[in-house]
Amino acid sequence: SLLIGGMVAIISKNGGMAGVVKALSRYAKDSKSTQFITWLLGISIFFDDYANTLIVGNTMRSVTDKFKISREKLAYIVDSTAAPVSAVAFITTWIGAELGYIDDGMSRIALETDATAYSIFLSSLKYSYYPLLTLVFILILIYTQKDYGAMYRAEYRSRSTGQVSGAASEAEDEPDMEDLSPVPGSPIKWQYAFFPVATVILMTIFGLLDTGFDSIHSQVYSDGNGPTGYGHLWGQMGTLFTESPSFVTKLGKIIGSADSYVALLWASLSGVIVALIMTVSGKVMKLFDSMHWMATGFKTMLPALMILTLAWALAITTEELHTADFLSNLLSGSISPYLLSVIIFILAAFIAFSTGSSWSTMAILYPIAIPTTYAVCTAAGMDPDQTMEVLLSVISTVLAASVLGDHCSPISDTTILSSLASDCNHIDHVKTQLPYALTVGAVSLVCVFLATLFGGNGFVNLLIFIIAIATLYIIVSKFGKNAETAALTSTD
Repeated sequence: SLLIGGMVAIISKNGGMAGVVKALSRYAKDSKSTQFITWLLGISIFFDDYANTLIVGNTMRSVTDKFKISREKLAYIVDSTAAPVSAVAFITTWIGAELGYIDDGMSRIALETDATAYSIFLSSLKYSYYPLLTLVFILILIYTQKDYGAMYRAEYRSRSTGQVSGAASEAEDEPDMEDLSPVPGSPIKWQYAFFPVATVILMTIFGLLDTGFDSIHSQVYSDGNGPTGYGHLWGQMGTLFTESPSFVTKLGKIIGSADSYVALLWASLSGVIVALIMTVSGKVMKLFDSMHWMATGFKTMLPALMILTLAWALAITTEELHTADFLSNLLSGSISPYLLSVIIFILAAFIAFSTGSSWSTMAILYPIAIPTTYAVCTAAGMDPDQTMEVLLSVISTVLAASVLGDHCSPISDTTILSSLASDCNHIDHVKTQLPYALTVGAVSLVCVFLATLFGGNGFVNLLIFIIAIATLYIIVSKFGKNAETAALTSTD
């Protein structure tokens, strides 16, 4: 986070960010197209929610300000395209943790299956309604140009007065983001931002592959006598496309074994180095000035890091108190297997909201929810195929509901970073995002119950998804209002 913050500061001062804004402005003709481009960038940077939030929030802020889009709306789009995409994409920094949790939970039950943790993850995606519906819900808001609740009030304020930030942001003694406008005489070129960001993306993928291969290599050659070096790495990468099992399965296994923390360190450091080299070699700034602004970028991240540290401390405290264990054990009573997904959805959302972390929620619930589900299904006399379908629903539900609780929580790391990257008052962001997250969450809860009840039938799942989209569209159309039209009418 510090390194990406430093990189963002450098590419802002050297004119790279302004160049990106200038290039995107050709496509951002109005508030509608600007919000769509923000959404598109959000789903494009799918590999990590932190990188997604920091890059998109900082990149699009100037563009959205130009069209009087409130900072609250920008923070919502940024936040709601970060974790949902990372949670369901096939190659992300989340996948390693998810597969580890799933494998740990499956190892505790006696169900005979040849499925790997990755194939189980892929099979469970048909029940991942909340992440997918959240992405569609944003498109509905953009298409209809309607909002409701606190978000409508924020949009109306912004469109009618031009004040993109709430009064709370200005009234409170809360430090704003540093002035990262380009230095005088800097070339306004998108290349100065594109190549450092591209480096982060490519190095993240390379780091995930390298550490994943290294982990698998260490397991296979535990005696240390196997081939080593990058020649071995490229040779192993070649086998991705040639040997069975399938490419996706092998890639998932590799990413699942990778060290995402190391990969992100390599990537963010490489991005900073590329930004420095381009800035100094292009004679935009001297090395001393570039390093100064890099340190300033570090400083802008410190408030977020302090809150993150406290959020993690709270999560650890909750885990030490075994609160989640106590709540989860309540599920082992006499209940219908088809109600498990609903109960676990609510439980996971509550834990994620309380702890502010979807990852800690998954770590707490997966090893408990999977064995409990298996025990309840076995007691109900279900056969292995039916039991597996309920397990897939529960596995997906834990992931999806964790993201929901994370979105609603004021102590969530991604929520905090979204506020910071968008330069939006944090409480304003939470208040405006909460009604939208709960709306999609309520519809998703019904969808999960119906999909589980019908046994995961593919056609039925698709039909439920289409009905859910139609329901969300009706909700927005009925309760939403166009803030831009209202502002113009008020002005007239």
